[in-house]
Amino acid sequence: MARRRVQRHITRDPRRPLHADDAKADDHPRGLPTSSATLPSLVVRMFQHARLTDGDELLDLGTGSGYGTALATHRLGERRVVSVDVDPGLVIAARDRLAEINQRPTVVVADATKSLPGEYDAIVATVGLRPIHTSVLAALKPGGRLVTTIAGTSLLVTAQKDEDGGATGRVEWDRAGFMRTRHEDDYPPGLDELLDTAREHDGDDVTRSPYPVVDVANAWDLHSMLDVTAPDIEHHYEETDEQRVALMAHADGSWTRATARGDEPATVHQGGPRRLWDILDELRGYWLTNGELPVRGAHVWIKPDGTTWLARGKWHVKV
Repeated sequence: MARRRVQRHITRDPRRPLHADDAKADDHPRGLPTSSATLPSLVVRMFQHARLTDGDELLDLGTGSGYGTALATHRLGERRVVSVDVDPGLVIAARDRLAEINQRPTVVVADATKSLPGEYDAIVATVGLRPIHTSVLAALKPGGRLVTTIAGTSLLVTAQKDEDGGATGRVEWDRAGFMRTRHEDDYPPGLDELLDTAREHDGDDVTRSPYPVVDVANAWDLHSMLDVTAPDIEHHYEETDEQRVALMAHADGSWTRATARGDEPATVHQGGPRRLWDILDELRGYWLTNGELPVRGAHVWIKPDGTTWLARGKWHVKV
């Protein structure tokens, strides 16, 4: 999964987005990035998964800096590439950059969760989708190929549009991760207060895990398996000397703190309606018992309404 190495757009104030292009030397923005420049090799791999051929019409979903749009235009020609982004500032900047290298594909502002212009032989999304929005399926021609990631995971999905308007495909053995689609200048607020609760309070349940503390967000397969099993958990991990601390929180009020020295079994405090670390430990136990997690390489079925199922062997999940 690619690390985001250049932030293109950081929120300093929810009412006023700040673009890196406009930043001053003394700016110290706060908050989370809402767009970034993706590792170039990952952009190339995403297009490789699309299996583009001469004459294909492509929708580049998530313009960002415009780098991917430039690659696609070089491959297919500017008349066969449309690129969209929800952020007007990014669209304007990308158009200018592309014009500087004498490329003028169609680059427009659009909210991919609502509607998209045209129909395409391939759609490559460098934003995470969840669900697979009906607007995306509607923009894909029958037999067309979708390449995307499931938001919140490193799962890279390729699928071909079926006659009924849905799509069928698989989770590739490759890995990729992108920011979620959004509607506004910023994402909704996070769970900082609940993570503080997890850090500072004793749990309703205090147990001993059979496993060490793990940095879940950077254990990509484990994190992906957890997120399709129990979506939208926020994570925080810190390590000082040999002390490891992992925090988990969910909007339903569930939280967890796991602590341990080095690779010793974790002491786990948990509160709220669900026991998040127990869910994680069940997945770790499955991994040890079966030698792998089933989510990588799973079959993918996307219904016309965007409902998506993953399945491999006896395991299946709705995402």
